[in-house]
Amino acid sequence: MKTLILMRHGKSSWEHPVSDRERPLLRRGLDDAAKVASFFAEQSYEIDAILSSPAERASMTCSVFTSVLNFPINKVVYKEGLYDFSGNSLAEVVYGLDDSLNTVMLFGHNFALTNLANSWGDKSIENVPTAGLVVLSFSSDSWRDVSRGGQTELFVKPKQITI
Repeated sequence: MKTLILMRHGKSSWEHPVSDRERPLLRRGLDDAAKVASFFAEQSYEIDAILSSPAERASMTCSVFTSVLNFPINKVVYKEGLYDFSGNSLAEVVYGLDDSLNTVMLFGHNFALTNLANSWGDKSIENVPTAGLVVLSFSSDSWRDVSRGGQTELFVKPKQITI
């Protein structure tokens, strides 16, 4: 069984004169990421690996999660293929995962995350919002075999969580 956790970066700032890859999170983005991370920590998933887009907003969101989940930040792998907006590169990253990993968390971007969640999961998701999280599970023993037919176990929006 394979479990894929898809996490969209938090709300980013457009106020800074930086490239798309260098855009940081807004305070709201950090707060929403922390809220979702705290909720997710209560769900008792054992994460084998975390991969993140190298974009600043995704890596900042990932950093919030690793802190809340007590996952060593130095074990996060930054993959260029996760700086993807269509879902094609994202899928290739998943297909290339080592089969010894059973539960993997990915930090990335939209439209790629919504596309993948809808293509592979069994629930229709209109949009994975900023700081939104989707958990998909597959009966497969190999990442190369995951695709359509996965089960959408969890879909969390930061606005749903009250602290």
